[in-house]
Amino acid sequence: MSDLLSTSVSGLLAFQQALDVTSNNVANVATPGYSVESVDFTPQPGQSTPQGYVGSGVAIAGITRTYDELLARQVRSSQASYSSFNALATQATQIDNMLSASDTGLSASLQSFVNAVQTVANTPTSTAARQALLSQAQALAQQLTSYDGQIAQYGADLESQIASNVTQINTLAGNIATVNAQIAKDLAGGAQTPNALMDQRDQLIDQLSQYVSVNTAAETNGELDVYIGSGQALVNGSTAQKLTTVQNAYDASVSDIALTSGNSTADVTSEISGGSLGGLLAARTQVLDPARNALGQLSVALATIVNQQQQAGMDLTGAQGQPMFAVGGVQTLADVNNTGTATVSATRGSLAALTTDDYVLKFSGGSWQLEDQTTGQPVALTGSGTNASPFQAAGLSIIVSGAAANGDSFEIRPTAAATSGLSVLLTSPTQIAAASLVQSAAGTGNTGTGTIAAPSITNPAAWVPDTYTISFTSPTQYQVSNSSNVVIASGTYTAGSPISFPGAQVTISGAPAAGDNFTISNNGAANTGDNSNAFAIVDALAAASLDAGTTSVSGAANNLVSQIGVVTQQAQANASAQHAVNQDAVSARNNLSGVNLDEEAANMVRYQQAYSAMAQMIAASSQMFTSLMNAIAYR
Repeated sequence: MSDLLSTSVSGLLAFQQALDVTSNNVANVATPGYSVESVDFTPQPGQSTPQGYVGSGVAIAGITRTYDELLARQVRSSQASYSSFNALATQATQIDNMLSASDTGLSASLQSFVNAVQTVANTPTSTAARQALLSQAQALAQQLTSYDGQIAQYGADLESQIASNVTQINTLAGNIATVNAQIAKDLAGGAQTPNALMDQRDQLIDQLSQYVSVNTAAETNGELDVYIGSGQALVNGSTAQKLTTVQNAYDASVSDIALTSGNSTADVTSEISGGSLGGLLAARTQVLDPARNALGQLSVALATIVNQQQQAGMDLTGAQGQPMFAVGGVQTLADVNNTGTATVSATRGSLAALTTDDYVLKFSGGSWQLEDQTTGQPVALTGSGTNASPFQAAGLSIIVSGAAANGDSFEIRPTAAATSGLSVLLTSPTQIAAASLVQSAAGTGNTGTGTIAAPSITNPAAWVPDTYTISFTSPTQYQVSNSSNVVIASGTYTAGSPISFPGAQVTISGAPAAGDNFTISNNGAANTGDNSNAFAIVDALAAASLDAGTTSVSGAANNLVSQIGVVTQQAQANASAQHAVNQDAVSARNNLSGVNLDEEAANMVRYQQAYSAMAQMIAASSQMFTSLMNAIAYR
């Protein structure tokens, strides 16, 4: 009878514990990160009898949480991707909205300026039109500098968010390491798996995946090592490493990410991926920096083209035109780790060769080397880097002074600071040079059919005001002489092809005869109503002067708006797609690990009935024992 009693008691206790587990599952139906638990029943060893083995009851082998590592990884991976694209999209949307506004956007502001120049070209003597152009130039400069200031503010906000993300990551890493230690301690004591701690650790790792991509590896003692980015160890068992923000070697306003382990610190900025931290770093390199550089290139192009054409024209007082815009210069930033005494300065040269990329000039192996920061490719240098022979590359002239130590480097930003220095130099509408600085005329005694177009000043710095004569020694040969009868150019005539001489060029068409001549002379103050230079400004702005002569100023503005728009749309689409993937992964994990109330209700009924049956068996055992004792007593 004692066997029946012990067997029944084992069942009673087992089903009581099963009901406890079911009760705990139901209580945690809404608890985030809770994994449903199940009871593992196992039969007690049977007892041998002459008739065979008779079971001796049931035992609880363990309480298991329902968990699938593959589903957990899918949740974390999709969460990291979603957070990354969402952070990138948020940053890109700010820039996109700023630049693409229909009335106040970049293209609209630039077009308003071009329209104002066109109005002056149509009415060159109108003071009102000139004042409107001057006002529009000031509005455009203010608009561009406002854009640049907004981008700088977005950058400062982004740096603050990066620091906040790093703090959150370190907090989570520390908590994971603490839970790791508790789990290892519990398992080492021979206890059952601490399911609540395991759930807590998984939830912490899930939260970590919101900030950075995460991978894990299990240790034999139950701890999990956590790796971020491209494989950097953030948690080793019960020890958490720390991420820190450090000043960029070239720019103190920019934060890089370093991983501190013991006494060593390694820069892992380029290794960080996924999560909101990866998205913020991507926004900096894919949106903010390119937008600022492209805006700077546009500002340089605007100032260079308009200023050159202004200086090629004559203002309302009859004087040579002066530059309309000032623009910021090239930034050269020394690495804080430099040990030599070298300094670097750079100026812009060819507008067509100017890019929106930043460069690093490094002294290595006894020579200077230039690398494009965007492509990572080396850039060929010509010249020797001296004042007499500057390095020439990427539309820049670079001068190095002092003595560099091996490994010293400098970051060169051709356009990043250009827009912040953009301003209007002209103060009076009379200073707008709508008229050409020179005029042309055909000789009165010409016998051929040659005609001469309006001349243009191609290089105001090289132009020497004078009267120049183009004389045809034959129908196919010409020479250009100044007022002192000094021949300064000569060549073979081709109808419609420009004839160039220092600082200027002019086009002659038709068939000049031998002895025909044409003159180019200074425009007179009485001809300030001439509008040819105003039209030349419009044409110059529309000409393909950027990106190796393939893009105009308006084209560059449209390209910038388009590129930011594409990045924004792609990031938004990717974020939406990854959010859907994450939701599916979470649903799949919840279907497996979440509490199903229907299942728990069925278990409760089953365990309750089994518990009641075991109680009846105990009662039956008691009655049988009482009957036996009574029978013995009466004998």
